[in-house]
Amino acid sequence: QVQLVESGGALVQAGGSLRLACAASGLTFSSYAMGWFRQAPGKEREFVARIDWSGRFTIYTDSVKGRFVISRDNAKNAVYLQMSSLKPEDTAVYYCAAGVNTQTAQYWGQGTQVTVSS
Repeated sequence: QVQLVESGGALVQAGGSLRLACAASGLTFSSYAMGWFRQAPGKEREFVARIDWSGRFTIYTDSVKGRFVISRDNAKNAVYLQMSSLKPEDTAVYYCAAGVNTQTAQYWGQGTQVTVSS
């Protein structure tokens, strides 16, 4: 079965950086657009970033443009989210996803907590 396992979530101060990683198995990874979503307490899950199968095309939600970078390594079946200049409003559970568009995804990971303190 498809498994997406996130890692890298942590408590960080505002202005700091984190790198999230997602290890994928059980799917032909290089055939899937991958992405990240997040869900803050009391809010709906929202799209953060998407990368196409080749790694050449990316999309970001407006609030993270210029601060977050999504990348992938098809040889390692992994996708990453480099987060910089973190803000308290970035606090959320971050979910790795496969088969992504900006609204939803086919497969989801269990999530990793990112907490940004002010």
